[in-house]
Amino acid sequence: MIKKLLQLEALLVLSISIWIYFYHFHFSLFWFLVLLLSPDISTLGYIINSKVGTIIYNLFHTYFSSITCTLLGILVDTKLPIAIGLIWIIHIGMDRVIGYGLKHKDSMKETHLQMLK
Repeated sequence: MIKKLLQLEALLVLSISIWIYFYHFHFSLFWFLVLLLSPDISTLGYIINSKVGTIIYNLFHTYFSSITCTLLGILVDTKLPIAIGLIWIIHIGMDRVIGYGLKHKDSMKETHLQMLK
């Protein structure tokens, strides 16, 4: 039940962010498609070791980081960080909807959503 609720919440965040990106700001579909999976580059941290990989991955897969980027863009009235932040939020929402979450330090495959029912 908790997992489904969190996935529903992520779907709402995903949907609202897509609406804001395309219909409020009218940002580019091309850059959306190019950057959508870019936060997954953070998995390269696992090349160093699992602790570093987990920290880097989780930093790139929390709403805190992506919302901060978006808000900074709004505060300085610059569209690039707004667009990047929204795509980042959409990526995280997409991951959460399909069941991916924050990684545990013990395993790259275990996430916080997999432990919930």
